[in-house]
Amino acid sequence: MKKVALHSLGCKVNSYETESMEELFRKAGYEIVPFKEDVLADVYVINTCSVTNIADRKSRQMLHKAKKMNPESVVIACGCYVESDSAGVIADECVDIVIGNNRKFSVVEALEEYYKDSTCNVFMNDINKDSNYENLTIETVSEHTRAYIKIQDGCNQFCSYCIIPYVRGRIRSRQISDIVEEVKGLAAKGFKEVVLTGIHITSYGLDFVKESDKGLASDDYLANENATAHIGLLDVIKAINEIDGIERIRLSSLEPRVITEEFAKEIAKMPKLCPHFHLSLQSGNDKTLKAMNRKYDTKEFMEGVERLRKYLDKPALTTDIIVGFPGETDEDFNETYEYLKKVNFYEMHIFKYSRRKGTVADKMPAQVNGKDKNKRSNSLLLMTKVNSLAYRKDFLENTKFADVLIEELVTIDDKEYYTGYTKNYIRVAIEKEAFKGYSIVSEDKIVNTIVKIKAKSLMSDNETVLCSIIGE
Repeated sequence: MKKVALHSLGCKVNSYETESMEELFRKAGYEIVPFKEDVLADVYVINTCSVTNIADRKSRQMLHKAKKMNPESVVIACGCYVESDSAGVIADECVDIVIGNNRKFSVVEALEEYYKDSTCNVFMNDINKDSNYENLTIETVSEHTRAYIKIQDGCNQFCSYCIIPYVRGRIRSRQISDIVEEVKGLAAKGFKEVVLTGIHITSYGLDFVKESDKGLASDDYLANENATAHIGLLDVIKAINEIDGIERIRLSSLEPRVITEEFAKEIAKMPKLCPHFHLSLQSGNDKTLKAMNRKYDTKEFMEGVERLRKYLDKPALTTDIIVGFPGETDEDFNETYEYLKKVNFYEMHIFKYSRRKGTVADKMPAQVNGKDKNKRSNSLLLMTKVNSLAYRKDFLENTKFADVLIEELVTIDDKEYYTGYTKNYIRVAIEKEAFKGYSIVSEDKIVNTIVKIKAKSLMSDNETVLCSIIGE
């Protein structure tokens, strides 16, 4: 039995696809082994990333590392780096088989073709002309409690700093019936939480719209009258909300344009949906947003934020911010800084702009120097640290009780605790000893159990809330 080791770089979509490929190999009779230097494999599958130039370099390094681990092995390169530099990957002597982003479902067949004829080693289609969703599926996941579910692929946004539309192609949505079937299977195996993920889930269903329909552009989204006439993200959430066994639904990154009055009102009716929303802002300055080719302005973004806070009780709002985008002046950044203070995010992921070959922004004038990027980044990192602490303190002082999904047993300051997350994604810890006397006694039953907790105090890291159990 040949041994296969898989390794994923980059986003959660890549992780999902890697787990799906792992299942394909397992069903075909291959043995799955860890991707470790002390474990020899016959085949290495590297699911690469290309979101930045650094990601490209890491992808190359990992492909070379795989071949070095076993020079006699077959190394398969797939993923976004394959699409962004296909000629370079094909010419790389460490790579034996090259598979495009829309051909991962045929990874086993590609390997077996290669074994028959080593000249058959490139399996790629034009990703930008493919309109069909690649229906990879999973039956189980490596995590014990949370399952990521891919609901769409591709992006039509073409933000000026981003390579992803070129390596992932156009929007391709998965049929709701397929999504529901997969989630039901995971629920039957005990998974209680699912995270809906994709390259641009806000655009889910847009490719189902007929060309004859009016009022929709290729980069639009389904809202207002279009939402009632066509299938969109809200329909996926509603369908999963009805599945027995699923207790929590989380969403990956959202565009603010999807947060319409109707969307906010409808999700507020679904107790399974976690009030934790990652709204990708990128900048709080309208000039910079326009240069980024984002499809909204700060006013529209704030309206989405206000709708969520109107219908949901203290939702946890997080975001991504890019500092030092080409042309961003000190005045522009100061405007962003003041805007972020007004929004008051729970957490912000701060990125210093990194030039990406092949994007519009790479050729823009007025590139910002590293010193200014660092200064701006540091000021926002301090802001998010203060905001996050304030949000957790508010939870500590004003939340009578909450539900937590227990995820793992860890050691903190030489003491054992069970940790997990509330619906609004606050990490909590419960002393292991606190579970004595409850009907749940063994570790394998405690993990993946939802318990009611009462917050007691912040722990030494200021990021974890110590809690006591109220009940199962």
